[in-house]
Amino acid sequence: MHRPPNPVTAVVSGLVAVGLLLLLPVLAGPDPEAAALPRPGSPGWTAVAVVVLGQAVAVAWVRRLPLVLLPGLTALLLPLALLAPGPAFSLTAVAVLPGVFLAVLARDLRRLWPALAGTALLVAVATLVNQVGSGSAASVGLAIAAVAQAALVVGLPLLFGLVVAARRDAEEARRQEVRAVLGEQEALLAAAISRQRTALSRELHDIAAHHMSGIALMAAAIGRQVDTDPEAAKRSAQQVREQSRAVLDDLRRLVGLLREDADADGPVENVAALVRTYRTVGGGVELSAPDEIPEPGPLAGLVAHRMVQESLANARSHAPGARCAVRIERLGDDRLAITVHNGPSADPDAGPGGGFGLIGMRERARLVGAELTYGSTPDGGWEVRLTVPLTDAPARVGGPLPEGLA
Repeated sequence: MHRPPNPVTAVVSGLVAVGLLLLLPVLAGPDPEAAALPRPGSPGWTAVAVVVLGQAVAVAWVRRLPLVLLPGLTALLLPLALLAPGPAFSLTAVAVLPGVFLAVLARDLRRLWPALAGTALLVAVATLVNQVGSGSAASVGLAIAAVAQAALVVGLPLLFGLVVAARRDAEEARRQEVRAVLGEQEALLAAAISRQRTALSRELHDIAAHHMSGIALMAAAIGRQVDTDPEAAKRSAQQVREQSRAVLDDLRRLVGLLREDADADGPVENVAALVRTYRTVGGGVELSAPDEIPEPGPLAGLVAHRMVQESLANARSHAPGARCAVRIERLGDDRLAITVHNGPSADPDAGPGGGFGLIGMRERARLVGAELTYGSTPDGGWEVRLTVPLTDAPARVGGPLPEGLA
């Protein structure tokens, strides 16, 4: 990855090193060791100044080429220790410290180990040569001191760089996690919206399939009956009005799910309305339900309403003339069962359907955590049973069944 240079770090390290080089003789004063410090303008002073300034230039680019420039920072120390040994040699650590720190931040530590080891080795050797050149006798203790100084010069910025790099990586990991969570939430939201669109489109399709097709057929019959049988035409017109009112009720119920303040009828009223509609078009159906049942919630109530509606429509299509029975019962404290049963067909079957009605019922049941079972019965009929969980707080719906539906 392309990394920009660090001119600020280079300038600061160069100014600090040269400033100390100028001030050390003044600060040392009458100290005997001050005599070993190079005076400004002397060859030793110039050599140290050239080395620390060269190091500063290397520090500016060490992030881009750490494997090359990090050892290069200390490669200049050995010639300096040979040509101009003295206490000013310690000023070369001013650039090594930020150089190691920047290199650790710029490159993976596993790839940087050779450069770090080479840097530490060069610092230790150059320090030992400088001590010997300054008049100290070579000894094991002097070598150990040189190694300790190299470990200090390289180890401190290495440790600090590792801490900063770890915190930086942790922050980046947290940012990535936040982005991942946000992306997951957006994906879940998009999936939920898609499911809701599918559910709404299915509901609108069912409303059209169950009502509008019947309205169209009855309207066509009115055109034929108006001259030949005016009374039958009036009855058909009444049925058209009933079906139109049922369409509006279904649309109101569907839109009511989108409104928090919408009133919703209980399951008895919804199923009773379906039975009335079914009877107006000539279907025989019985309804049995307790006088007091819990309200399963608006979405679960709509699922139950659609199940009964689809089952009665299927019975009318595939078992014409058969008697139907709708039963509502409570199972314990947490479930409500609604069963639609039709007997064997009294007229010829219209043929098998596409099976999409059962698919829609299964999908709706899964949406609210309900159980749907269906199949043929021993009497040659068909039965659909929906068990709905009472997930919402029950709102008691009391009173007898509507007149004529018990």
